[in-house]
Amino acid sequence: MNTDQVRVVVTGLGATTPLGGNVASSWSALLAGQSGVRNLTEDWVDSVPVKFAAAAAVDPTEVLPRPEARRLDRAEQFALVAAREAWAHAAIDKVDPERLGVVVGSGIGGITTVLAAYDTFKERGWQRLSPFTVPMLMPNGAAGWIGIEIGARAGVHATVSACATGAESIGYGIEMIRSGRADVVVAGGTEAAIHPLNIGSFAAMRAMSTRNDAPHLASRPWDKSRDGFVLGEGAGIVVLESEEHALARGAKIYAVAAGVGYSADAHHIAQPEPLGAGVMLAMRRVLENSGLTGADIKHINAHATSTPAGDVVETVAISEVIGNHPLVTSTKSMTGHLLGGAGGIESVFTILALHERIAPATINIDELDEGVEVDIVRDKPRALPDGQIAAINNSFGFGGHDVAVAFTSI
Repeated sequence: MNTDQVRVVVTGLGATTPLGGNVASSWSALLAGQSGVRNLTEDWVDSVPVKFAAAAAVDPTEVLPRPEARRLDRAEQFALVAAREAWAHAAIDKVDPERLGVVVGSGIGGITTVLAAYDTFKERGWQRLSPFTVPMLMPNGAAGWIGIEIGARAGVHATVSACATGAESIGYGIEMIRSGRADVVVAGGTEAAIHPLNIGSFAAMRAMSTRNDAPHLASRPWDKSRDGFVLGEGAGIVVLESEEHALARGAKIYAVAAGVGYSADAHHIAQPEPLGAGVMLAMRRVLENSGLTGADIKHINAHATSTPAGDVVETVAISEVIGNHPLVTSTKSMTGHLLGGAGGIESVFTILALHERIAPATINIDELDEGVEVDIVRDKPRALPDGQIAAINNSFGFGGHDVAVAFTSI
């Protein structure tokens, strides 16, 4: 670890995912190898070529009071559910509001609100629009609501970097604490984009799996027959805290948020750079930022989305920068791809893997694709070693965003 930096720790975890409505149920289903992908039943499903998704296991409207839910976009609902769990989990009784921050982003924002509100406008006029329409569609809406609820005044931010959003938010939260601007930061990502326009648009890019006959088998990172990602929804939130602040209040610490590495491909708006140069740079930078070496990394929760273009390139980059020894998995095989929420829930899973010394498996790999050069955890979870170990969560997004976040055991 770098001795000249404030040490940042994780003291709270929150999630609502296609596998469960909270951290415990999501983690249990993940270790059991359960798929959260299911057939869609909405009346619009016949209008799109992909008829399945990884919808949330627990609808947020079942958790939130009805009056509150009505003034929130679905992405904001997920974020509040997860943030409340993380905040309760951290058990923070008192914190100086001017030392408390929020960094929660979404890759797409309140897209379902935008589309529904426009339909209302066209059919019934502006007078019938909800006065909460603008706060519901704002990409920073989730961060804003969380900040208001917990009284955060050190700064409330919303990163937007497509599918790297959740991880970048956590990285920014680490930097807020290291810079001395905050003692505690609530950070992560959220997304709610299961809508026919989004599904049709991704399908037009040939980015989504069309395995309509077997949805639970559709998300298959690194498998030779993979044909695209599966759209998921939900949120993952962590509470970050300076170690000094956490120890002073006797908090339970789950892991050290050791550092972050950023880079950009500068190659294509949607396709990954074919040699993995940006991915490698992000991982080199996270090692440097964390004071770690490749040998320290024992587990990687890979970005691997189940698209033909990116999965193998990432493993080549891992092999080059980290080595072939880490246990590598893609939890997207069970959750689908939560876009801006992915880095949030996958960071939660990475932290739990370190805390419980177990690497979740990747499901649906029948035949490993050629060129995969790392140790993929398949079929069932595998134990992580004892002692001081580290793990990385990789997240990459359209636009060429590359983010790697490192965590270490306590």
